[in-house]
Amino acid sequence: MFSARDLDADLAAVRDRHAPGSPVLDVDAEFETLPPAAAEDLGLFVDGLAPFSCPDDWLPSDAPETLRRYAGPTFTVGLPGAGTAVRTTQTEPQAVLLKRRAEGTPEDFLAFLIADRLVQVGIEPAAGTVASSEEPADRLPETFLPFFGPRYRDLDAAVRRPDSGAAEVFQVATALYDAWIGLHTREVFAGWEGESPRLYDAWTDAGERLEGRLADLPREVARGETDFASATEYACSAVRHGLDLPAPFAALDTAAYRDRGAPYAVKWAEKTFASIREE
Repeated sequence: MFSARDLDADLAAVRDRHAPGSPVLDVDAEFETLPPAAAEDLGLFVDGLAPFSCPDDWLPSDAPETLRRYAGPTFTVGLPGAGTAVRTTQTEPQAVLLKRRAEGTPEDFLAFLIADRLVQVGIEPAAGTVASSEEPADRLPETFLPFFGPRYRDLDAAVRRPDSGAAEVFQVATALYDAWIGLHTREVFAGWEGESPRLYDAWTDAGERLEGRLADLPREVARGETDFASATEYACSAVRHGLDLPAPFAALDTAAYRDRGAPYAVKWAEKTFASIREE
C-alpha cells in the first residue's frame, strides 16, 4: 500500500533542511482510516506509530462520524478536506503521505504541496497556541481537532446557528486551522525565490488563483451567493500566500493569531458569528 517516493533535488533539499528523516510515501488508495494491515505496512517506513485519540467530551454530541472516528482508537490519518498530501504526527518521525489522486495533480503544484508539508514538520509552535495536551508540544498538530482540543466545543457553540449544523463547524474549524498553519509557513515559501524557483513559482501561482475573489467575499456573502463558512474557507486558504484579506478575515492574518493560536481563533469566531446573528 505504501512506497517511498523519489524526490527531485529541490524537494530533497527542503526535506534535508526542515524534515530530515521524514519519509514521503505514495499510497495506492484514498484514505482517512487505515486498516490494521496497512498500519503495519506503514510501520516499515518509520521508527514508531502513535495513533491519535482524544476524550469524548471534546466533541459535540452530533459531531460528524468522520471526526468521531478520527478522535477514537481507529488509526485515522487526516480528515476530509486535508487534501492530496497529508502530514501525520502519528508516526515517528512525522511522515508525508500522498493519496492516489496525486497521480492526476500537476507536477509542480504537487511538488509545492509536498514541500509545504515538509516545512510543517520542522516548525515548532509557540507555547500555549495549541489547546490539546494529547500531542507533543514541539510540533504542529496534524488537524484542527488537536489544535482546538477541548476548546472545539467552544468553537461549536460560537459558530452554531439555528439554520446550521455540525458540518458548518467542521468547515470553519478546518479553515481556521489552515490559516494558522499558513502563518507559520509562508515566510519559508517567500524565501524560496531564487533558491527554489519551481517551488516559489508554484506557491506564487496558487496565490494568484485565489486573489481575484478575495475583495468581493463580503459582498458575495451579503448577496447570499456564498455562505459564510465557505467564505471563511476561501479567505483562510489565502493566508499562506500573504494576500490582503477583507474584514472580518483580516484579523486572522496577524501575529496575534500566530502567537496565541486556538484561544484567539475561538474568540474571533465568537465575535464574528455574534455579529452575523445580529444582522
